[in-house]
Amino acid sequence: MNPNILAAVATVASFVGVSLFLRKTISNSEEELSSIAVAESACFDPKLWISIAELRRATDNFHPKLIISDGSFGLVYKARLANGLTVAIKKLEPDAFEGFQEVLVYEFIEKGSLDQWLYDITSSSENGAVSWCRHSVERLPLSWATRMKIIRGVASGLAYLHGLPTPIIHRGIKASDVLLDADFEAHIADFGHARMIKDSQYKEGLTAAIDVYSFGVLMVEIATGRRPDLPVVDKGEGVGMTVWARNMVDENRQMEMVDPAVSRDGLVKARVELYFRIACMCTSHLKQNKPGMSRVLELLMSAFG
Repeated sequence: MNPNILAAVATVASFVGVSLFLRKTISNSEEELSSIAVAESACFDPKLWISIAELRRATDNFHPKLIISDGSFGLVYKARLANGLTVAIKKLEPDAFEGFQEVLVYEFIEKGSLDQWLYDITSSSENGAVSWCRHSVERLPLSWATRMKIIRGVASGLAYLHGLPTPIIHRGIKASDVLLDADFEAHIADFGHARMIKDSQYKEGLTAAIDVYSFGVLMVEIATGRRPDLPVVDKGEGVGMTVWARNMVDENRQMEMVDPAVSRDGLVKARVELYFRIACMCTSHLKQNKPGMSRVLELLMSAFG
């Protein structure tokens, strides 16, 4: 088989919120694609494959009118496959992977991504579904209970991926990678940089701890509504969000950290404090203090399950 013609296909593991179900590596000169199993993993299904010809038909040859997002390293298109399934197709930037171009196909999630709900309050339709037209209405801020539901879903998905016989790390989970369905169940997306971890790679530092740290950052982001890439003024000095979070936790000021848009009715101080302590454990630079995702999930389920 031509090494330039590869297709790696993953089923939608909806019970843990993993939304990627097709990943293709294609050459620019070939039209026909074959499918192969990439690894002995529960995430991949060698029976499912989609030709590049169908992807081009479904996207009207990747027409700009079907672009719904400019995700990291590529544009995302909304498309309907021949079987009637609506999907999101991400076409990564040309030559991003040593002369290959990758296409990622995701289940289309109607409520869009978490970052839109945290920061973009003018891009939803009247029923709460994502609208890509110019006419939109304001969406309500996410409640604390909904935010906890979302973070548990992300933790469940990452714990599942890390627990596979050959673990998979996402390598940079962030709010824009979390898609929300009609019930605000979280689905992890954007596996463009995901990698399977082998024994030799543990020695090189390519470990699941990368995801644990990113997850901790996401925990702080979703609870505070603060963008992690912007500095926070703390005692008159601009610091990173994780440094600010640790300082606030050390001063027992967790309730002040909660997003002002979140209603304080029903908020339990002890649970909020525990939440931020878990987040700080995840972002700790001390290896002995950083839990695995399975332990993080246990802590979250015991506190918010």
